[in-house]
Amino acid sequence: MAASLLPAVASSVEARDPLLAYGARIVGDDARTRIVIDFDREPHFSVHYIANPERIVVDLPATAFGFPAKDLAARGLFKDIRYGKMDEESARIVLTTAGPVKLALAKVQADETGNGHRLVLDAEMIDKKAFAELVKTQSWSDRTEAAQTTNAIPAPQKAAPGDFVIAVDAGHGGIDTGAIGVDTKTEEKQVTLAFAKALTDRLNKEPGIKAFLTREDDEFLSLSQRVLIARQNHAGLFISLHADTLKQKDIRGATVYTISDKASDKLAADLAERENLSDQIAGKETVAEPPEVADILLDLTRRETQAFSISLAESVLNSFKDQVGTINNPHRHAGFRVLQAPDVPSILLEIGFLSNAEDEKLLLDEAWRGKIAGLLTDAVKRYRAAVMANGG
Repeated sequence: MAASLLPAVASSVEARDPLLAYGARIVGDDARTRIVIDFDREPHFSVHYIANPERIVVDLPATAFGFPAKDLAARGLFKDIRYGKMDEESARIVLTTAGPVKLALAKVQADETGNGHRLVLDAEMIDKKAFAELVKTQSWSDRTEAAQTTNAIPAPQKAAPGDFVIAVDAGHGGIDTGAIGVDTKTEEKQVTLAFAKALTDRLNKEPGIKAFLTREDDEFLSLSQRVLIARQNHAGLFISLHADTLKQKDIRGATVYTISDKASDKLAADLAERENLSDQIAGKETVAEPPEVADILLDLTRRETQAFSISLAESVLNSFKDQVGTINNPHRHAGFRVLQAPDVPSILLEIGFLSNAEDEKLLLDEAWRGKIAGLLTDAVKRYRAAVMANGG
């Protein structure tokens, strides 16, 4: 059926529109695995290999993925397969492998109709030494390198000197879908963006407060990009919004996290570990963080920032009291990379859990979204007043 519709689809697509990946299939075993993806027109692509863990990255121009997820479920040599948008001009497929693997074949060929094209990827086992050589000798294209740099979002419109600037960060995005709802299968990245937009709109109604979004649509931002965007725009606060899932489906309610070298508990540690994998999911290379210069002033700044972050977390929980359900011990802490700005007080707010049916209903409720935005705005106003009263 899909093939018979293809000519009509292809004729209506202009060159500037995204490619359409309308079909996919995967066959094979743990020695050799083939992936075939059907496109409405010829895709230009590039392939790269990343170690720790071993992954194959296939970069594409802007692409709409229109096939059911089950058609490209991981099997054979692949233990995880992700695909999605990276930015307005590019998309990516990330194949996490069960061991060292290479693509013995990666080519585009016309399909039987002559109207569409197929991307054929044949993967086979290799040894660790051969994989290491692939990683070492490859070159990344200019386009891929550009995708790994930050295009900072412009400063908030109409921000005046003295305005209190707030970065509102919608967790996940693009190829990184985040958690999936237990009933509706809603993706976390959609929930967080909806809440981020509602909060930003509400904050911008307050005089002297200017809020902006780290991402305005469904695109991927690395964890370091999110932090850099906040710092480049001189944010006085960074609020990252999330709606995760837990194995214990009976746990529900909001949680506020601040950064700490040592996690407050196992739940916080596990969540931070999952959230810190966002870059890996999107096929980013693991780059060692540059060593911080041993500077007593920087250390003092970090301590002061952490104290301000804790103050903000407490203000949020005071707003939520008797208004929004929270989990036990709702202020927790762990080593979240997205909270690492040394000079921007930051919190990560789990609004609720998509793994809990009752929470999921609330997370998709527009009225509830508005209520949360209002309570968070009250918390920010109280926090700001306290900082100003103390000469901040």
